[in-house]
Amino acid sequence: MRYLNQRYSMPYKEVAAILTDVGTEELAHMEMIATIIHQLTRNMTIEQIKDSGFADYFVDHTAGIWPQAASGTPFSVATLASTGDVFADLHENLAAEQKARLSYDNLLRLIDDPDVREPIKFLRAREIVHFQRFGDALGIVQNKLDSKNFYAFNPAFDKPTNCQ
Repeated sequence: MRYLNQRYSMPYKEVAAILTDVGTEELAHMEMIATIIHQLTRNMTIEQIKDSGFADYFVDHTAGIWPQAASGTPFSVATLASTGDVFADLHENLAAEQKARLSYDNLLRLIDDPDVREPIKFLRAREIVHFQRFGDALGIVQNKLDSKNFYAFNPAFDKPTNCQ
């Protein structure tokens, strides 16, 4: 959702297109993760729920899909950062993709089941591609800059001073 919302404030159609492509693919990633969780939890017995540490989640959500961090922190719209500033948003997106890759790295350290590992490896590889695409987007913006561009030079704030 972050990328899909950010596309509206991008000054170049090529960059908006990258955000649209990656944002659309990220929605598919959410579906893949939800499917994995559903497949792993749908037939759990009460004993398995208790033994696996899933009981607290089960109390509130049964086996329903409810997005939250591994720590139990629920998903928040606050994660859908969109500042309207090309550089701030693209740099934040680059960092977000690296954080996602790291999360998948950590999951792969913990998971032995090949039926779970393979889609996680696929998702990890796509996060690397997304990072590269956002790098391309940043390059597009930087290549189109000139001294009149608000994002690179803002005369209201970047006036030379006599202080040196």
